[in-house]
Amino acid sequence: MTADAPGHRAARLAVPGSLELRIVGRARTPWRRREDAPHQPAAAPDARGVLEIAPDYRAALADLEGFGRIWLLFLFHRSRGWAPRVKPPRGGPKRGVFATRAPNRPSQIGLTSVALHAVDVARGEVHVSGIDLLDDTPLLDVKPYLPMVDAWPEAGHGWLEPYLAAGVEPRLKRPLRPMKPR
Repeated sequence: MTADAPGHRAARLAVPGSLELRIVGRARTPWRRREDAPHQPAAAPDARGVLEIAPDYRAALADLEGFGRIWLLFLFHRSRGWAPRVKPPRGGPKRGVFATRAPNRPSQIGLTSVALHAVDVARGEVHVSGIDLLDDTPLLDVKPYLPMVDAWPEAGHGWLEPYLAAGVEPRLKRPLRPMKPR
């Protein structure tokens, strides 16, 4: 239980059989260190990356080409441990980790949306931009972004509402190091 917060024991779900997550591929990006990568896709919309899909899963890329954006479910493979409350990068008081996008979470699963440029099913390559993942990030799944069901413009901004009402826009960390072509 090394990934549990101090003083907290994770609840274990009794699942008949086993729960299996498969790594379907890896993200190839310009960033090797956490401190160099953007905090959100909007912080580096021109950042290019390639998703390398493992041979067993390449046929699953069929028909993905026509979408403008895709969701990536990934593993925060460099995160260690977690805390129930974390300090947001924008400042202010500590917040519940589930009310933030902090990478150190009880389950190290992340979600991001990227722009889709090209799909090469035979080579297992998906070319994207606006990627905020570290190089070699394990991918768990790829799903199409559907604006008609995935966009909720009227959704609230939670604890960020007072900041936005005061004209304080979220400050997204941009990449620190120049991106190296792959």
